[in-house]
Parts: sequence; C-alpha cells; structure tokens
Amino acid sequence: MARRNTRNTKGRIISAAWKLFYQQGYESTTIEEIVEESRTSRGSFYHYFEGKDALLGTLAHIFDEKYEELLPTLDPASSALQKLQYLNRELFEMIENSISRDLLSRLLSTQLLASGEKHLLDQDRFYFKLLRRIAQQGVRAGEFKTAYSAEDIIRLYAMWERALLYDWCLSGGSYSLSDYSARVTPGFLMSLRHE
Repeated sequence: MARRNTRNTKGRIISAAWKLFYQQGYESTTIEEIVEESRTSRGSFYHYFEGKDALLGTLAHIFDEKYEELLPTLDPASSALQKLQYLNRELFEMIENSISRDLLSRLLSTQLLASGEKHLLDQDRFYFKLLRRIAQQGVRAGEFKTAYSAEDIIRLYAMWERALLYDWCLSGGSYSLSDYSARVTPGFLMSLRHE
C-alpha cells in the first residue's frame, strides 16, 4: 500500500505541475503553487524532485496517464490498426489542448541531450506495455506485414508519433497537430498492414 501512496503523491505533484504550466506558463509557476495545487507538502515535493526543472522529464508520465484513461474505451472488436489510430488521435488532441508547445519542445530537447534516462524511450512505461499488447494482437491476427515483428511495430509507431511531435514543435505549432495527424497517420498505419 505504501508504494501506491508513493505513486499517487508523485503523480499528483506531476499532474498539478503540468496543469499549472499550461495555465500560467512554466516560468510563472512556483513550487509553492505546485504543492498547493497537488495538496501535498513541500517535503513531499523535494522527496521526489530536486526542483522545478526536474519536472520537465515527467511529461511521459502525463502521456501514460492519458493512455491508462483510454484503455477502458478501446473497443475489443477493433483491429490493432484501428486501436493505434484511436490512441494517436486522443493523445494528440490532449497534447494540443492541454500541453504547452514550449514545454513539449523543452522536453523533446532534453531527451535529445540527456546522457542518462530518456523517459520517452523507457520500455517500462504504460505506453510501451499497451503498444506491445496491441502489436502482439495485430501480429497474431495477421494484420501486419510478415516482415515486421511486434517489436518492430512498436518501434515504428513510437518513432512516428515522436516525429509528428518534433515537427509540430519545430513548426512553432503553425498547424493543428491533431488534425494533421488524423490525416496522415492512417496512411502510415496502412504501410504496415498486411495485404
């Protein structure tokens, strides 16, 4: 039970921080406001994070929370390709509507420069576990080209999503991420499909 409370406390701090970053901007958000919004203590904050900058690496946690929220809404009768398209659309709508592009750019740049932990590539994330389940379902059902293993599908799909996010940030958010992805992701997924 202690581990669950630990995860809940850390998760509340992360969720509160990103909510405030989006509403007020990263620079304008204080640790005191994060502590107050998360209904935790300053000691709890510093137990998990060295400072506000340490929160920049936690955006992957927010993405995983969204995927956990979406899991019960996945139609079991849908194909693996349909599930991947649905998850992409829902995540990108959430990103576009509640994650500051500037903060997303910071996260992506820190992941490029990090010599240690690369949160976006952590195979223990819920994201990769869910993708693995969907990819394995698709491989078993013969949905994907036989040249691709489930691990190939996971890697290609994750790279596709990161590429779209990087491009959106590089373009200064000059187009709708969710609309563009809704137009091009089906074509990408069809390129993986077994004829």
